[in-house]
Amino acid sequence: MAKIMETYTTRAEEEKYAHAAEFVEIKENDFNLNIPRYVDTFEEEKEIDIDAVQKEIDVLEKELAAVRVKMAEKLMEIQR
Repeated sequence: MAKIMETYTTRAEEEKYAHAAEFVEIKENDFNLNIPRYVDTFEEEKEIDIDAVQKEIDVLEKELAAVRVKMAEKLMEIQR
């Protein structure tokens, strides 16, 4: 909240955070005060390495299968 107050009181321009729009600019935008009209907050998403994710999924599925086998063995012991 302190950053918001400081930005407001100093009327600071900060990329992807704050823009002090002049009346003319607001009028040109038909008095639309939606933030994205004045502040571009878009950030590109990181690229996902599909092959690496698939390898991780494969490892996790193998671990899960091993855990299920152990769990089944423990359940058989309990039922005896």
